[in-house]
Amino acid sequence: MRGEEKYRMILNAAKIVFAREGFYNSKVSEIAREAHVADGTIYLYFKNKDDILISLFEEELTRIIKELRAEMETLEDPRERFIKFCTTHLVMIESDRPLAEVIQVELRQSNKFMREYKNKHFLAYLNIIAEIIVDGQAKGVFSKDVKPEIASRVIFGSLDELSTHLITSKRKRYDVHEIAREVASYFLVGLSTRPSGRQDT
Repeated sequence: MRGEEKYRMILNAAKIVFAREGFYNSKVSEIAREAHVADGTIYLYFKNKDDILISLFEEELTRIIKELRAEMETLEDPRERFIKFCTTHLVMIESDRPLAEVIQVELRQSNKFMREYKNKHFLAYLNIIAEIIVDGQAKGVFSKDVKPEIASRVIFGSLDELSTHLITSKRKRYDVHEIAREVASYFLVGLSTRPSGRQDT
């Protein structure tokens, strides 16, 4: 088995174990067992359990960003791209629950991640939202008063909180596609340009 295949097998096993046991309760030996490799093999690829968790996050977010950009390339309207972003973000929660639990819950249990990690992958994800807003402003459909770097964090924060609610909910009560379009509609109202002369009260 090639090194790249083992690397990905270990990450996939870690995703399952972290989601099932929780990050703190998980052991490297359990990940090795799930991946069908020897315990020592894990340390050929990763320094420790935190390193496995962060690598899993980086690999998955890189994949998500790549797929999301490919899907949005076919959409000219910034509003449609924004809806696609919201939909993809929330659909991920439903389509891969172990991954969603790791990103939404377990990742935040790592002191190394929260205190030391320079999260360039997360910034790249936020930048997708900012790029949509900038493009919308250039095309005259989004207000130039909106600050893309601030709006992107506000939008992500809302999606992040909703994702946590969905992943921790005991039962499925919503259709994520409907939720995504509804959430997107809230923000599109705030982002959109207003007719000339209109004053908010």
